[in-house]
Amino acid sequence: MPMTAPTVLVVLGALICASALGVNLQQRLPEGHKTRETGDHIRLMISILVTFTAVVLGLLITNVKSSFDQFDSRLRTFAGDITELEVRLREFGADAMPIRAQLRTYLAAAIADTWRNEPPPSGDYPKFPASSSLERKQLGDLLISVDIAIRKLEPTDTFHKRLTTQIENGMSETMAQRRLLIETARDTITWPLLVAMTAWLVIVFAVFGIIAPRNGVVYATILLCALSFSSAIFFILELDTPTDGFIYASSEPLRDALQHFDAQ
Repeated sequence: MPMTAPTVLVVLGALICASALGVNLQQRLPEGHKTRETGDHIRLMISILVTFTAVVLGLLITNVKSSFDQFDSRLRTFAGDITELEVRLREFGADAMPIRAQLRTYLAAAIADTWRNEPPPSGDYPKFPASSSLERKQLGDLLISVDIAIRKLEPTDTFHKRLTTQIENGMSETMAQRRLLIETARDTITWPLLVAMTAWLVIVFAVFGIIAPRNGVVYATILLCALSFSSAIFFILELDTPTDGFIYASSEPLRDALQHFDAQ
């Protein structure tokens, strides 16, 4: 995904340049093209385009906000699953302590790798170079090794047999929740639609420049409108990347889960 700031600046620049072009064309149009009837017709057509653009913009914002909230909810569920799994491993006893340590290693590595704009957790764990994907194979391998170790547990009595079943089920839920997190974090923006919407806005602002009176108030209004539309696109791009940028889902739920490991 392109960086948010350059993209927003390009959109803002395009809208301002379109308005400036419209103002310039206004001076060059023959008087026959500046009649009241022509102006009314242009306003009618532009109002339809503005309405259509507003609907699309609203749908995009709703879509990315829903995806962002879903990621945050699944992140908290994932953290809860890991915390529950840690408790069950601790209850199992000494035989599960190496598995618990492996799970702690995975959790710390996942936090450090995903939330690079936050301070890394303490402890010894593998560190990886920056990547644009949440689905890092090494992290997946760490979690798989935990799952394999859990399947090899040998319960010695009825209590440990029941506990082993709970641990295995909890591990399955944890791995399934991780997959959902990865899928939710993928880009949801339909870029052709976003580009098309920007093109519609460029047309609208160019027409504003053509039909608007030439004075400071009008120019200021056009600038403020351009800033408003650009800020909307900024929020769309930010909410579409839930683990980085200016607006992101905090790693606090996973850090709280990590504290359960370190508290014992």
